Amino acid sequence: MELYNYLKSLHLIFVITWFAGLFYIVRLFVYHAEAQDKPAPEREILSKQYQLMEFRLWYIITWPSAILASIFAYWMLFFTDLGKAWLTQPWMHVKLGFVVLLYLYHFICHRYYLQLQRGEVKFSSNFMRLWNEGATIILFAVVFLVILKNAVNWIYGVVGIILFSVLIMLGFQFYKKIRQRNS
Repeated sequence: MELYNYLKSLHLIFVITWFAGLFYIVRLFVYHAEAQDKPAPEREILSKQYQLMEFRLWYIITWPSAILASIFAYWMLFFTDLGKAWLTQPWMHVKLGFVVLLYLYHFICHRYYLQLQRGEVKFSSNFMRLWNEGATIILFAVVFLVILKNAVNWIYGVVGIILFSVLIMLGFQFYKKIRQRNS
């Protein structure tokens, strides 16, 4: 049991840093996209700075955290008795499905990262703001699943965060219209 608790602690630490990296990298993508609207040489200076910040965050924090969180989770689930017991539970199957979604989200972020590193800005800052909500929705779903250990009740948490995200985006659109009107 003691080994399981150490593994769980390390897993949680790296899950937290992984999510922190995912939240911040997309925020940097927002700023990077907004920098494209600046005049030269400000645009070039900002783009280079964002590329450097994105590189450091992505390869020093986000990727290592994702890998270490997964290693400790694998160790916990397949090499401890309690972990093997969790694998028989339906809520754990749903949680692992969300982990797959999280990795998909991570890989798509990696694709966006590579585009921005090449100087290709294919998405607007508004798109990136919306994209940033993806990790938040996954986080809510996983936390509710792990705490409630119920494969159904997580739906309430996800619906709540989706509604909250919609309210945030409506507020953002409202603020954008006010900014444009005042310009």
